[in-house]
Amino acid sequence: MTKEEKLLVKAKNNPNGLSFEDFHTLMQRNGWILDHQKGSHQIWYSPKSYRISVQNRAGKAKGYQVKQFLTRLEEENSND
Repeated sequence: MTKEEKLLVKAKNNPNGLSFEDFHTLMQRNGWILDHQKGSHQIWYSPKSYRISVQNRAGKAKGYQVKQFLTRLEEENSND
């Protein structure tokens, strides 16, 4: 299993416990692009132009944002 696959499994199993750094890495490795940051909000775009706003909460990713990412990632991969 690759590092990316392990990270994806980690995110799916515990979205509330994922570090912000791991979330950032996961988005990048799946082709998402950091467009800009305004205050604490980072705006990311998927390869198919889906937009998501994420925030770093004391070093952790917000669980609902991880779930949004995973849902969109699955949708985009199933449409290929």
